[in-house]
Amino acid sequence: MVAVTVLQYLLQVVSMVMVGHLDELSLFGVSVTTSFTSVTGFSLLFGMAGALETLCEQAYGAEQYQKLGTYTCTAIVSLILVCLSISVLWIFTDKLLILIGQDPSISKVAKKYSIWLIPNFFSYAVLQALIRYFQTQSLILPMFFSSFVTLCFHISFCWDLVFKVELGCVCSALAISLSYWLNVIMLGLYMKYSSQCAKTRSVILKDALVSMREFLSFRCSFCSNDL
Repeated sequence: MVAVTVLQYLLQVVSMVMVGHLDELSLFGVSVTTSFTSVTGFSLLFGMAGALETLCEQAYGAEQYQKLGTYTCTAIVSLILVCLSISVLWIFTDKLLILIGQDPSISKVAKKYSIWLIPNFFSYAVLQALIRYFQTQSLILPMFFSSFVTLCFHISFCWDLVFKVELGCVCSALAISLSYWLNVIMLGLYMKYSSQCAKTRSVILKDALVSMREFLSFRCSFCSNDL
């Protein structure tokens, strides 16, 4: 699991390195955006996804395997709803940064990067739910494989966008967004077609709606602890 986490973290590192070859303004803007979006969004989702980990472990331990798929579906829907509200906040990144004394030119770059990072925000939400789903069943190898393939794709794709398309730092945000979605798609396909997930992937819509309240109560406590 450590290797999976490192591979996913390297996506951010690669993007930052690529942007660093453009100019100082882009690097500063992306650095500020990374900090801002982490505090206001990504860390929040990570903490909220911790509730799913608890629910899945309880269901798996009680051999209620079908609930894993139900809880995962519930978490994805809940996290996406949170993403919608936070994405509106990111649209006004420049105004918020200027309000706290940030340089206007850096704030302008940060806003542009934040907007292009929104697709990544949604894929991150889905990915966090899928990670908890696979982790509960000790299915580490599929996550490692998908993360490794994603990193290889990201290095090549990000390089092409940043240095060949020449649209500036937004190419880095676009690359990381598409890379995260690639990871989500691979894990989703594995979940759908692998025999290892046969007992846990089924979802009953009615049960998913009922478990929404349970997930919400858990996620509030996990979110407060994470912050």
